[in-house]
Amino acid sequence: MVADLKLAITGGTGFVGGRLIELARVAGHEVRALTRRPQQPRDGVTWIQGALDDQASLDRLAEDADTLIHVAGVINAPDPAGFEAGNVMGTSAVIAAAEKAGVQRFIHVSSLSAREPKLSAYGASKAGSEALVAASALTYAIVRPPAVYGPGDKETFELYRMAKRGFIILPPEGRLSLIHVDDLGRLLLALSDPSAPKGLLVEPDDGRHGGWSHGEFGRALGKALGRTVATVSLSRPILDFFAKVDGWIRRDRAKLTADRVAYFCHPDWMVDPGRGAPEELWKPEVATEQGLADTAKWYREAGWL
Repeated sequence: MVADLKLAITGGTGFVGGRLIELARVAGHEVRALTRRPQQPRDGVTWIQGALDDQASLDRLAEDADTLIHVAGVINAPDPAGFEAGNVMGTSAVIAAAEKAGVQRFIHVSSLSAREPKLSAYGASKAGSEALVAASALTYAIVRPPAVYGPGDKETFELYRMAKRGFIILPPEGRLSLIHVDDLGRLLLALSDPSAPKGLLVEPDDGRHGGWSHGEFGRALGKALGRTVATVSLSRPILDFFAKVDGWIRRDRAKLTADRVAYFCHPDWMVDPGRGAPEELWKPEVATEQGLADTAKWYREAGWL
């Protein structure tokens, strides 16, 4: 990969974006990253204060960039309008900034949920964002990550916390794919190279053929913690009930919404092996069992567990 690229990154203060920035810095790239709030100075990183609904800040972000990596997005919202604003309108604004700046490549981080746009408002918004990217004048690649885990992830941490108590509550039986945040970050950087293939739609994972059943994933989490864990599968009606309760209690801050229940209960969140990245471009490096164990160690050392 070409060194010393000028990368513009949205979502840099989040889990995936934060790790991406660190990998980019180690690789010798210059990073300009969008942030809503003031950040501590970091070598090799220029923070651009702004947001997806602030076109002027997006224009500053994209200026002189070789590649723009659009990681930012809304994963939880109280209604479809919230997803539309963050994932569709936000992507449209980022595309406009990239086109105006003449960036060489545009890397869009989408979601496997885009394959099922009728299943959830989240999936519909991600599908809408992909359509905008594909219709743009940009040289692009679209990445649909499966479940992303790794040190610092707050979503997976909830499962670790349950597993420490000896059980994990998961949706009805199904299968899923996984990817470590470092492997995802390395893929995004590989796609950022001007010589990388264009027009790709990539569904990357850990390389495990057939993905993981919920039971297999639960047992792997338990092994990472050094204990036996029972996997409890809850039915769709029960999860819908818990979503209502969460809504009553936390209102707009609820994490378990009806939209997320619809997403979680779909039985097939495995990647399509026909949409893997070209092997000469990227291969996963983190074996999931070891990655889960290393993540558990990080949670312990950080005082989370």
